[in-house]
Amino acid sequence: MLAADTRGMGYLLKDRVARVEEFLSALERVHTRDTVFDPEVVRRMPSRSRHTDELALLTDRERAVPALMAQGHTNTAIAQQLFVSRSAVEKYANAVSDELRLPRDSGTNRRVLAVLRLLGS
Repeated sequence: MLAADTRGMGYLLKDRVARVEEFLSALERVHTRDTVFDPEVVRRMPSRSRHTDELALLTDRERAVPALMAQGHTNTAIAQQLFVSRSAVEKYANAVSDELRLPRDSGTNRRVLAVLRLLGS
């Protein structure tokens, strides 16, 4: 949502919407193409700089692997482009996931999470 044009957009929590004056003020601001986000939502948003700092710790090769993943390349294609073995690509992908502290559980795809983190930086 924040990556798109945020003019004329707003998000308020239920308790703030229940405060009629605050809600009407926010509604008027959105109508005039202003952006309104509940202060509590903003306070709880993760800092983008934390992700940027984590990405800064990656080597050039470690950044290249998820960048090529984001382009839809398979591990075999990435290995060919980087002139390394397929197992080296897998090791780089795992190192990136570990460096970014991505969860190791069966309910998540670390490859996708790494690409999303790279794209979100």
